[in-house]
Amino acid sequence: MYFFLLQPACVPAFLFGQNFLHLKNQQMTIFSKIIAGEIPSYKLAENDKFFAFLDIFPVQKGHTLVIPKIEIDKIFDVPDEYLAELLVFAKPIAKAIESIFSCNRVNIITVGLEVPHAHVHLIPTTGPNDVSLSRPKLKLSKEEFAEIQQQILSKMEEM
Repeated sequence: MYFFLLQPACVPAFLFGQNFLHLKNQQMTIFSKIIAGEIPSYKLAENDKFFAFLDIFPVQKGHTLVIPKIEIDKIFDVPDEYLAELLVFAKPIAKAIESIFSCNRVNIITVGLEVPHAHVHLIPTTGPNDVSLSRPKLKLSKEEFAEIQQQILSKMEEM
């Protein structure tokens, strides 16, 4: 399982760029702390609206999380412009994952119960059981995560 809310937020929005929205007196999610660099991650991509990184509790190698830089709980409460751009942002990451790992496709799923910050999972998939987040998580070493990160980054540069 993921983490829920952490300490109260006293962090100014400018630390995250102009498109980061964080409400005063609201607690900061673990994803906001990752965006801010307060918690390390295996970052794959970032722009002014989105951040993508490897899930540290993956169900498959290459399992990636894509998050908007606005702190909104539910995916369909995210502004329309973000929803449209989310898939465009995720596409090269998914294509890189698909070309590296033995899978039929990369599926995109939303659950959103683990962390109250809208996000999607990109999961390499060969069958329906591959996308079940209730299945046992892989236990990967830091070296394995770093290797997967480098493979995806390298493949994205080639594209």
